[in-house]
Amino acid sequence: MEESTPLPKIGAPATQALTQAGYPSLDSLDGVSERRLAALHGVGPKALRIIAAELAERGGRLAE
Repeated sequence: MEESTPLPKIGAPATQALTQAGYPSLDSLDGVSERRLAALHGVGPKALRIIAAELAERGGRLAE
């Protein structure tokens, strides 16, 4: 994946939660545990589905 691919459109609460947790880009989420992301306030199932789909399109994935 290219470095610094922006986060997908997942809503302001999820975007803010990811950025504050140290995940400023889609690339920074490659290999991160889905459980870890789901524990962040504002990151719900819909955001996780979108992130997983965007990562898959670029050859990445979330860890289980």
